[in-house]
Amino acid sequence: MSRPTRRQVLYGSAASLAGVVLAAPVAHAAHADRAVERSADGHGHPAAGGHSGSGHDMPEPEPFDEMYQGRHIAGWPADSGDSPGGQGGHGKRAQRLAGPHDGMDFVVRIDNDDLHVMRNADGTWISLVNHYEKFSTPHALARAAVRVLQGADLVPVITG
Repeated sequence: MSRPTRRQVLYGSAASLAGVVLAAPVAHAAHADRAVERSADGHGHPAAGGHSGSGHDMPEPEPFDEMYQGRHIAGWPADSGDSPGGQGGHGKRAQRLAGPHDGMDFVVRIDNDDLHVMRNADGTWISLVNHYEKFSTPHALARAAVRVLQGADLVPVITG
């Protein structure tokens, strides 16, 4: 049996690469569909009463403030101030971290450190910790982030 030429190896590699590139969107779409279908741990469709479509017809998520797996998680609408009750914070550190949350509809903190969260057009939520996993509420997203962090601290995001 003869050895393949460099040209044959190059053509075979290019064909394999083209197949992977063409198959990736299909595989990603199938994975995304499965992720949206999950309902455990708050995954999936928008919260009860939510609508798909523009962000204007979706209900605002509920504020939360709890201990979860030994971590303090809290979340509230960004326009209501620096704490879930809108009363201005959790001490000096919160005052130092407080400020405008540009582009954020909802503030989520883990152990008083900001977790950047974003709302998708379909009403689901993602974060920098779980960027490729959708959640129906910021509360479910915060709990999942705690599980992913496994005790590690959040690293501040520097913007601008």
